[in-house]
Amino acid sequence: MQPVTVSIDVPQTPEQVYGFLDVMAHHERFTDHYLTNWRYSGPPRGIGSCATVTAALSGTKTDVTIKVIEAEAPRRIVEHNVSAAGRRQAHGTYALEPLRTGGTHISFTYTWVRAPLADRLLAPVVRTTLRHANRAVMRRLAVELARHVSAAES
Repeated sequence: MQPVTVSIDVPQTPEQVYGFLDVMAHHERFTDHYLTNWRYSGPPRGIGSCATVTAALSGTKTDVTIKVIEAEAPRRIVEHNVSAAGRRQAHGTYALEPLRTGGTHISFTYTWVRAPLADRLLAPVVRTTLRHANRAVMRRLAVELARHVSAAES
């Protein structure tokens, strides 16, 4: 299946964005519209940081384990996701690029490593649904970053 990429530009520096995204518990704040019931394990940040969540999209619910497998400050974080009893495996990659005008271009790419037959048969619908949900994630991330950086500066 083709990957799904969404992006947004924010005024925070790549270091500020990376510092926020590096903490697994912060992800709950901008994904809780479709990822709920967060349970954490491993270190709170960096490689090995892990959460198991319940994903609710298109009327279905499934548990997903999200584990950070690569981290390159302040440029990239790669998560490995497993769901559907191991039949769905994917990588979620946050890439951070400084903007010439200041701030950061954040992109998130969801890349299937393995997908159940139903996902493959309904690939256009699955990709559209995920793109829509992740666009909302990016908008919510921008709001949470502003709150987080504002609170840290006070």
